[in-house]
This record gives sequence, structure tokens and C-alpha cells, in this order.
Amino acid sequence: QFIPRRIFMLEKKEFEIPSEKFKKGATVYTDSDTPVKAAIIYFHGGGLLYGRRKDLPRPHLNTLTQAGYAIIAFDYPLAPAAKLEMIMNDVESSIQYYIDHSDELIKNPKSSEGSLPYFLWGRSAGAYLCLIAAAKGTYTQAPAGILSYYGYGFLCDNWFKEPSRHYCTLPKVPESALCVIPEGIHADGDLDTHYSVYVYARQQGNWIDLFYEGREKFFYLDYTLRACDKLPCPLFCAHSTGDTDVPFSEFTELSNKYHAKRFIVSGTEHDFDRDTENPFTQKVLDETVAFIEKCLNK
Repeated sequence: QFIPRRIFMLEKKEFEIPSEKFKKGATVYTDSDTPVKAAIIYFHGGGLLYGRRKDLPRPHLNTLTQAGYAIIAFDYPLAPAAKLEMIMNDVESSIQYYIDHSDELIKNPKSSEGSLPYFLWGRSAGAYLCLIAAAKGTYTQAPAGILSYYGYGFLCDNWFKEPSRHYCTLPKVPESALCVIPEGIHADGDLDTHYSVYVYARQQGNWIDLFYEGREKFFYLDYTLRACDKLPCPLFCAHSTGDTDVPFSEFTELSNKYHAKRFIVSGTEHDFDRDTENPFTQKVLDETVAFIEKCLNK
């Protein structure tokens, strides 16, 4: 007997989010035929220097929304115009904004009693922001879990403040690359203008100087996970063994410290899931869904 396959309908809605510092938005993705069980609050990667909220590939959107999760991708201000204190304050306000306005952002919530459970999801620098935001734990509703795709907590020494062996193999980027990007606070960092600043920073070993101003002691205390013994929720970590941006040792420290569910890819790609043809991409998405389900069914 032939059973027709249902055609999934990905819906995308844009929201303007109140912000005094910059033009801020959020994009909400849902499947029109699937009741929403939980929300996934997403922050993009880019070393805090480049990237945009609408960077999720279609398989990511399809897999997660079809499984019953709304994805809410928020803007955040980029360095070097914005420093880490401002960036973190904005990320924390986005999380609280979801908690306070979930019924506006998601029109078909499964539960009418308060906001739905939510997960924090970031790729690379976005995962770092999720981890630090969760560690602060100042929300009226705690996250149900954290999804870290090749994230970090600056737990291992030196890799982030020394010239990167990988980036030093690329053509040298001059300091003048900094002159190309806007001086004002902004959230959209196009690859054509902003990526070279990240390459410059990693070649020079001065990456942190572009997003943090202050005493090194307070960076380690306030903006790393070194002083955080416990996260408020379970953690899922995905990483490549030969990651060229974030060393595998950082992943090992992170996942060991918080007893994370691990997903390990054999390869050298940092953002391995960018290649949607890679079998690891669908597999990490399926493992992500399984992790979320387990968290929800505790």
C-alpha cells in the first residue's frame, strides 16, 4: 500500500528585538504541521568578529523543526566595535527575552502555561556565548540543555593568545583589514569584509585583544569556564579530532569537566557540519535530536 510522504513546511518569521545600541533582530523557524515541544535559542559563530544569525543550513532547520523544535536565531553585536561585556549582556538579554515573550515568538506552543522548555545552541563562538551565559545562571527559567558545536570555554592555556599554526599558513593579513569594517555597533558581519579581521587576529595571536579590554585576571574569572564547576543543565558537545581553530584538547577539557554527551568527528574541519553532504552532518543532527528528547523526558 502506497503511503504518500508528507511535505514538510518550514516557516520563517522575522522579529525586531528592542535594543538601544544597534539594529537587532531574531528569526524564528518552525514546521507549520508540527506542534512545538521546545525552543532552541541559537547564536552563530565567527570568533565574535564575523557571521550572521541566518547561517544555518537547510538540513539543520528541517531536521530540528520537523522533530518539533522551534529555532530562534538572535543577533548579537560584533567585536571589535562591541567588547565582550556588551556582547554577553546582549546574549543574556536575548535569552530572557525569549522567556518573557515566548508566546509572541512561537505562535503554536504546545503548553499554554508559561514558556516552553528551551535549549541553548551555538556553533563555535556562539557555543562559547551559550556556555558562559548558562554558567552565569541568572534567568527566571533555566535552560533544559546546551548544544555546543565545536565550542570552547577557554579552559586550556595558550591556544587562543598565540599565533595559530593553521592561520599562519594562509596569506598574511595586514592590520589595515580593521579599517574596512564599520566602527558603529552592528550585528551583521559579512565574510567579505569581516572574516579577514579574524584571520589577522589569529595570525597575530591578539584575538582576545579585539573583544576584551581589562585585566587578564578578570577575563579568566568572568569570561571563561575555569571558575565554573557545574552547568545548570546537561551538555552536548560535537568536535573534530583535528579542528584547526579550536584544539581537540579544549573539547576534551570541556566535555570531561561537565560530563557531556560527546559527538566526535574524524577530520580537520572546524565547522564540519557546514558540508551538508558529509554523512557526519546528518548524524550529528540526529544525535542532537536524541539528546534533546532525553533531556525533555527526564
